[in-house]
Amino acid sequence: MPARNRAGKEKSVNCEQRHLFGEGVIKFDLKFSKGPALSLEKIRELNSWRKILFLNGLIGEDPGRYEGFGFGNVSRRLEPWNAPPTKRPFIITGSQTQNLTDLEPEHFTTVLEFDPANNLVVAQGPLPPSSEALTHGSVYALDPEIRFVFHVHSPQIWRKAKTLGIPLTDEKALYGTPQLAEEVKRLFKAGVLRDKHILAMGGHQDGVLTFGSTAAEAGYLLLNTLVRSH
Repeated sequence: MPARNRAGKEKSVNCEQRHLFGEGVIKFDLKFSKGPALSLEKIRELNSWRKILFLNGLIGEDPGRYEGFGFGNVSRRLEPWNAPPTKRPFIITGSQTQNLTDLEPEHFTTVLEFDPANNLVVAQGPLPPSSEALTHGSVYALDPEIRFVFHVHSPQIWRKAKTLGIPLTDEKALYGTPQLAEEVKRLFKAGVLRDKHILAMGGHQDGVLTFGSTAAEAGYLLLNTLVRSH
């Protein structure tokens, strides 16, 4: 909720800041402005799929995995659909929300602009965006028809990526970096992602990403692949 003064009126909060976060959280240069929570309608479908992925162990937090850091995030494109590639706004789960079973509107934020070449993300909302915001943005920049991106962690899928015929990014391209964004772009240009809409992150242990024109397309692709991996 916005801050209020004693008279009950909202007061402006100027929280624009620029940070470079360390390993395990956010690696890109973030220009973040504090803003109000999104409407429930804007996050309803995205939040429903996030809950499904959480209940299937594809999003969450485990003290015994990844040094205790949370894993997994989801996003949804916003209009205008004809925006320039690096200025295609999207809603994404906020940083460090992966341990929560149920998310509220204040747990989502909006990425307004992203620049993989300069390792920059511009966002506004109740809290900073997920550490994978730059990767999500690089996917949206590939094709204006892509409307949803889901990033999860699945040891089963990741270990069997080659067997399942899933495209794999270079292991030197670490999560949340311009190098990973370039790898996604390379695979798309090579044509291997145009039909599959799924990739495994070679340099991001257990990391798997799907995308599609609908949430159901990206979500069911993940769940079906999880079934095939067992």
